[in-house]
Amino acid sequence: MNLTRTSSSPHDAPGLLYAGFNQDFGCFAIGLDKGFRVYNCDPLIEQARNETGDGGVALVEMLYRTNYLALVGGGRNPRYPPNKVVIWDSIKGKPVVELEYKSEVKNAKLRRERLTVVLANKVFVYHFSIHPQLLHTFETADNEKGLAAVSASQNHAVLVIPGQQRGHLKIIDLDSLDFSRPLSSTDDPYRSNLGEPAIITSVAAATITARQTVNVSLIPAHSGKLSCIALNHDGSKCATASDKGTLIRVFNTATATLLNELRRGMDRAEIFSIAFNQESTRLCVSSDKGTIHVFNLDPSVVTMCDHRPRGPTYGEVVINPSQSPSHFGLTHSGNRGSSLSFMKDLLPKYFSSEWSFAHAKIVTESRCIVAFGDQKNTILGRLITIFIAPVPNIYCY
Repeated sequence: MNLTRTSSSPHDAPGLLYAGFNQDFGCFAIGLDKGFRVYNCDPLIEQARNETGDGGVALVEMLYRTNYLALVGGGRNPRYPPNKVVIWDSIKGKPVVELEYKSEVKNAKLRRERLTVVLANKVFVYHFSIHPQLLHTFETADNEKGLAAVSASQNHAVLVIPGQQRGHLKIIDLDSLDFSRPLSSTDDPYRSNLGEPAIITSVAAATITARQTVNVSLIPAHSGKLSCIALNHDGSKCATASDKGTLIRVFNTATATLLNELRRGMDRAEIFSIAFNQESTRLCVSSDKGTIHVFNLDPSVVTMCDHRPRGPTYGEVVINPSQSPSHFGLTHSGNRGSSLSFMKDLLPKYFSSEWSFAHAKIVTESRCIVAFGDQKNTILGRLITIFIAPVPNIYCY
């Protein structure tokens, strides 16, 4: 999360410009006004640090646990121009690729074979190598937050970006982006003998002939402007939120069908992050309300869990507290629902909503990003410090 693009909080750590997990949520990186750091999540160990005082870094995109990072300058004294993406080799301690654009870079996403660069109204997709090859350019609606998500699975490459219409989602099959010549060994971004930095100041200079057909799907996800998007591990599901922040919608990326509609709350909120667990059976959400919500997506998870009643649901009067969880308004998916949902055809849509089955309040009001950890039913969150939380309880350290 680029902290310069969201509403600031007085509880934020001074000099912190960025915080984000890597693709498997095993590490996180932070951008500072003096450089950047990389940490292992559990146990919490600092893995790398680069604070030379050369300027601020507003984006640190990791490539799994490799030595390559995508950096974008930011803050009052940017280390690099904000219109440039730098691929940094942490072993060599220097840039190996630089890409420059005519406008500010909003985001960058890495896969082992793809580099995605997000501008305010355009998205560039490259074959990732020491000499990046531009495969395709996509137009988007105004995207000041730099919204983009890329699947982490090596078997299926999916990119999700805003469409050209307000609230629309564009789903791109990155595997359908191919080029007409075979790759040479010098195109491998993971060779240890990479040469001097490849400085590309013109995007067009890196363009090669791409295959004409690109598999793209469009989803009218929300009526309002998109505020947050996320993909599950294999790219088969996508979760979205609008700038209203009351509903989270989950779509099947292959069929563009709506799978789940989840309610965070009634009041407007800024959604900071959304994340799926590894099995795509649960979803966690953080917002500026200082609360982390956890939703069930798969009914099979409910049958394997020992549910205990957590109190009355919205609009329900409890008569017999020893009743089974189904009597406490839990939906088919195991989320909380309204006791009046049986009248959903007569009542407003609100009464058929699904609320989180678990939630936790953050101690401070700092902006927070969340993800699921390696251990079952464990959530990782990045505030100013890291915390690990077994659902639904949170323990900070």
